Amino acid sequence: MSQKPATPNAKAPADRVVRDIRRATRKHYSAEDKIRIVLEGLRGEESIAALCRREGIAESLYYTWSKEFLEAGKRRLAGDTARAATTDEVKELRQEARSLKEVVAEQALELRLLKKSLIADEDGRE
Repeated sequence: MSQKPATPNAKAPADRVVRDIRRATRKHYSAEDKIRIVLEGLRGEESIAALCRREGIAESLYYTWSKEFLEAGKRRLAGDTARAATTDEVKELRQEARSLKEVVAEQALELRLLKKSLIADEDGRE
């Protein structure tokens, strides 16, 4: 029995399937997990390689997280406090803005009425 050599095109779909399975089963780390891992690495109690093996991540991923963590800290210390607001925060702020606009409108109306009554009083005295 002779086997035909695999052609590059025949291998491509299998590679694609394996890549798709790996992508679908890839572990997603929460922000808290990333921070915990980076802080453990910064403590230096074990090597980065050992930490990454224990956590099941590539060293390059650890260093990416570490860089992002330190850059965020640097921006925060420099005074860049801009961040994405949550939906609830946005709703609350919009409601507060509406309420404040209503107060301003009411006060502007009261001021106009007072001015008109003052002008009417002055006209009546003359």
